[in-house]
Amino acid sequence: MEEQIKYVPLNDLHIALGGKMVPFAGFNMPVRYSTDTEEHLCVRNGVGVFDVSHMGEFMVEGPEALNLIQKVTSNDASKLVIGQAQYSCFPNETGGIVDDLIVYKFAEEKYMLVVNASNIEKDWAWINKFNTMGAKLSNVSDAYSLFAVQGPKAIEAVQSLTPVNLSEVKFYHFTVGEFAGVQDVIISGTGYTGAGGFEIYVKNADAEHVWKAIFEAGKDFDIKPIGLGARDTLRLEMGYCLYGNDITDTTSPIEAGLSWITKFTKEFTNSEALKKQKEAGVTRKLIGFIMQERGIPRGHYPIVDAAGEVIGEVTSGTHSPSMGVGIGMGYVKTEFSQPETEIYIQIRNKNLKAKVEKLPLLKA
Repeated sequence: MEEQIKYVPLNDLHIALGGKMVPFAGFNMPVRYSTDTEEHLCVRNGVGVFDVSHMGEFMVEGPEALNLIQKVTSNDASKLVIGQAQYSCFPNETGGIVDDLIVYKFAEEKYMLVVNASNIEKDWAWINKFNTMGAKLSNVSDAYSLFAVQGPKAIEAVQSLTPVNLSEVKFYHFTVGEFAGVQDVIISGTGYTGAGGFEIYVKNADAEHVWKAIFEAGKDFDIKPIGLGARDTLRLEMGYCLYGNDITDTTSPIEAGLSWITKFTKEFTNSEALKKQKEAGVTRKLIGFIMQERGIPRGHYPIVDAAGEVIGEVTSGTHSPSMGVGIGMGYVKTEFSQPETEIYIQIRNKNLKAKVEKLPLLKA
């Protein structure tokens, strides 16, 4: 049976803006409006807006909300204060990752989980499976639109739209306030580009009004709509994982360099096995690399050593618009994971030299 494609509320607007629409995570999404490079540099140097309304949102409420979140996520959500967000993941029972997500704390008994679009149904089933304690769960994914206003000029471009002092919304914090005349808008600093900026969560009924207000307020700053193509190159320069590429059902958070969100101060799904893995060490690790020879790495290309022996595989790769070279991430045998290690990427039967680089690949 063919999968039913879903549409974000502003689908027709993106088409009118010249967006090239492609199926992504079950949604019809704009991959680009002009060129990936132009859009990438617009965000790195100025300000651009992504419509990422395909993302999923679950509300977790009631006296057992925190207990459920602690049980299914790897990070320690008890450390959150109201108005703070936390990057985390849902470990599965076999050593891999169900999804990565962000946990928002609105009140002592009210949280929001933001999950990847491709995993909404899987994640919803997963969290319900573990909800033996009776936390109140609601899937509000279809009720909200989400716009990411990203770039060094993001704050000055749209500060006029809100009484909230945007420069005070710290990284991985959020507030709820008025934006573009709309009440109860979630304004969050959890960007996926490393370029600064924030995300705006609005009810679908207000989506078009808010989108247009953002572009009107930002026109003097050359604000542009940005597609998923540039989103991928921006996040890759920062070494941010993409679910389905760099982390999957078969990659452990320890292998993926996500020990920092894996807290053994509490029990969670598969925590005993992951703790043992951390103590014993892993046989492969996720690395970032920069090409030393001309070539663009792509997902699933083999990574080899100087003798041509396969030591791993590329999970994400691209040409970096900011750096002008090929960059990527991939898993390699642990002995090849140290920064400065020379590795080779097999591109069209040629072994091209690359160097393991500490993340982020793009240095400030």
